[in-house]
Amino acid sequence: MGFEISDDLLGTFVPILVYWLYSGIYVFLGCFENYRLHSKKDEDEKNLVSKATVVKGVLLQQTIQAIVAIILFKVTGNDGSDATVPPSSLIALARQFITAMLVLDTWQYFMHRYMHHNKFLYKHIHALHHRLVVPYSFGALYNHPIEGLLLDTVGGALSFLLSGMSPRASIFFFSFATIKTVDDHCGLWLPGNLFHVFFKNNTAYHDVHHQLYGSKYNFSQPFFVMWDRILGTYMPYTLERRAGGGFEAQPTNGYKED
Repeated sequence: MGFEISDDLLGTFVPILVYWLYSGIYVFLGCFENYRLHSKKDEDEKNLVSKATVVKGVLLQQTIQAIVAIILFKVTGNDGSDATVPPSSLIALARQFITAMLVLDTWQYFMHRYMHHNKFLYKHIHALHHRLVVPYSFGALYNHPIEGLLLDTVGGALSFLLSGMSPRASIFFFSFATIKTVDDHCGLWLPGNLFHVFFKNNTAYHDVHHQLYGSKYNFSQPFFVMWDRILGTYMPYTLERRAGGGFEAQPTNGYKED
C-alpha cells in the first residue's frame, strides 16, 4: 500500500516550499551587482530589520496560513481525494485562475491602500513591511501577523472560494502566486525574466512603492496594475543604469515626494 499525500495538504505546504526554494535562487543571483536595483551595501545599511527577524516573521505568517488553509479545505468538504471526480478542462482552469487573480488583486489593492492611508494601521501594522526599504526575495511575506492574515491569508481564501477551484488546482495557483510575489520583492532585474515581459506589475514597479517617493503609489499586487491606473495611484517609471552597476527605477512625469 503506497503512501499518499492528499491534495489539501499539498495545496497547503507546496507553496511554502516553493517560497523558500525560489527565494533561495534569488539570494544567490543577488551576488551579481549588475542585476540589482539597489546595491548590496544599500540592502545591508538601509533596511531597518535584520534578516533573522525577517525569517522568523515569514515563518510565523506561513504557519498561520497553513492552519487557515487546512481548516478551509476541511470546511468546504473538498479535499481532492475523490478520484472519481473528472478533471477540469483547460478552459475551466484558465477561468478559475483568472478569476482568482482578479479577486486577489482587488482585495489586496484596497486593503493595502487603506493600510497606507490609515495612520494608525500604517504605524502599528503595515510599517513593519516597509522596514525593508530595499526589498529582497525572502522578505516578500515579511509582514505584521495581522496584515498577513488580512491581506494574504484572507485574500487567498477569497480567491480560492470565489474562483471555485479545487485543492488540486490551488496547488498550482498558489505556487504561481508565491513565485510572482517573491519575484516582485527580489530587487533584481534579470534578463529574460518572463514576469517582466507579461506583467507591468513587476520587480521595478513594486520597488518604486517601497521608496519614500512612491509610498502613495503602486499599491497593486501581485499581478495587474489595473486598480492603480483606474484610481490614479499609478506611478510611471524608467529604468536607468546605476553608477557602480545594476539598475535604478526612476519616477517619470514630474512625480515628486509629497
